[in-house]
Amino acid sequence: MIIGILSRNPGLYSTQSLVIAGRKRGHRILVLDPYQCSQYILNSQPRMYYQSKPLARLDAIIPRIGATATEIGASVIDHFVAAGVYTTTTAASLLKARNKWVCSQFLSTNGIAVPDACLHFNSEFNDHVLRRFSFPLIIKLLKSTQGMGVVKANDKSQALNILEAFQRLDEQVIIQEFIQEARGSDIRVLVVDHKVVGVMKRQAKKDEFRSNLHQGATAKPTKLTADEEFIALNASRLLQLSVAGVDILRSDKGPLVLEVNASPGLEGIEQTTKISISEKIIEMIEQKAHHGAEL
Repeated sequence: MIIGILSRNPGLYSTQSLVIAGRKRGHRILVLDPYQCSQYILNSQPRMYYQSKPLARLDAIIPRIGATATEIGASVIDHFVAAGVYTTTTAASLLKARNKWVCSQFLSTNGIAVPDACLHFNSEFNDHVLRRFSFPLIIKLLKSTQGMGVVKANDKSQALNILEAFQRLDEQVIIQEFIQEARGSDIRVLVVDHKVVGVMKRQAKKDEFRSNLHQGATAKPTKLTADEEFIALNASRLLQLSVAGVDILRSDKGPLVLEVNASPGLEGIEQTTKISISEKIIEMIEQKAHHGAEL
């Protein structure tokens, strides 16, 4: 097969892991920067050029779209799909998962438990909104990634200062309950083809509440409860994600889905579990991408 990986950085661990796994299984792997893809409609047919040259036939694409490339990445995915190329992640699923608030809205209305939260814009109502929550609480940018733009407010005065600072920058923020009993940890579940293929528990470093590995957290393999496995699989199924990283908080109310990542990093989970998630993704493509498309 000829498989394209949509990635802005071919040197990233996740991209390289997929390249190695694909070539190991005998496939031709192309790393394609979505910003260098030119989308054409010629004679009412979709055509794709890469670096100003017609792109060869592709059997499948694996989108590895970062937050800053979401819109152009989604457009490129849609164009490949229109040309008949199989994708591991559709544009619609990427967009829904990438917007943290839309994702939480969608999951909660479909029976998935999520933390209490509020999408807040207007500084005039800061005081009213904060009365709905207990302290400490979490304030995060709508477009926060890898733990950046996520702050814990320990009291009302601190929360007001944080909100006002973000609002002066015209940033949309989510106010979210802080799950004290999680003790700075969460569970990352990797789902491929609607099956759990890897699980790790991430623990924030001392005096830190963010459990992101990019923020210095540590990780170790762990096992899911039946409820946690059900909620992870159901969340990925509802979002129609063939590849998903589902982040779960263990709370007194039961498992809560904190976030679903449509382009989950592979380095932490592969190194922690010693499982080649990339190979699982390639195996799924082998089963599902039957006919290539001329581009």
